[in-house]
Amino acid sequence: MTPNDFRRLALRLPDTSEHSHMDHPDFRVAGNIFATLGYPEPGWAMVKLTPLEQEIFMKSQPGVFVPCAGAWGRRGATSIRLKAARKPTVRRALTAAWLLTAPKALASKLKGA
Repeated sequence: MTPNDFRRLALRLPDTSEHSHMDHPDFRVAGNIFATLGYPEPGWAMVKLTPLEQEIFMKSQPGVFVPCAGAWGRRGATSIRLKAARKPTVRRALTAAWLLTAPKALASKLKGA
C-alpha cells in the first residue's frame, strides 16, 4: 500500500474531497475529516474509528494498525502503517471511518449499495 493507493481508495468513497489539515492531506465527507495521510509521519495514514472498530482492526493486524497518541487514540483515531497494509483491509477501515463521519442519509445509501 502506498500513499497514492490510500488516496485513491479514500477518494472513491461517495462525496469525499481532499483538503489539507496541519500540513497533511485529509479526506472529508460533508466537511468533516474521516482520514488523513502522512500522519504521524510519511508512510502512515490515520482513520477515525470507534474504539471497538479500532480494537478489531488492531487485533486482526497488529503490525498495521496502532492507536494514535493520547485521548485522540483512546477515542478511536487509528494510525495505519501503509507499507505493511493490504488494500482490502485499508478499504474496510476507510469505509468504516467514512460511515462513522458521513451524514446518516448519505451513509445509508452506501450501506444499501
